[in-house]
Amino acid sequence: MANVNIRIDEELKKEAETIFNELGLTPTAAITLFYKQVVRTYSIPFELKLDVPNKETVDAIKEVRSYEEKLNEPKKYYSVNEMIEELKR
Repeated sequence: MANVNIRIDEELKKEAETIFNELGLTPTAAITLFYKQVVRTYSIPFELKLDVPNKETVDAIKEVRSYEEKLNEPKKYYSVNEMIEELKR
């Protein structure tokens, strides 16, 4: 047998061990199950992914950035009257 020493947040440890207990598992048995799944599947036994925004959110971000770029561009007027008319709107 080998020992594995890890540091983990105390509250997370308590919460996980409560669930392990409800499942009838010791922390050692739960970690052993995790290791066995890693070996069996040659992967982490759950999905790992970045928190990527969905298409609608990405489109909204692009739209806001587009507006920001336009706001930073100086407005050109070809006459004082044109500028005054826009200011009235």
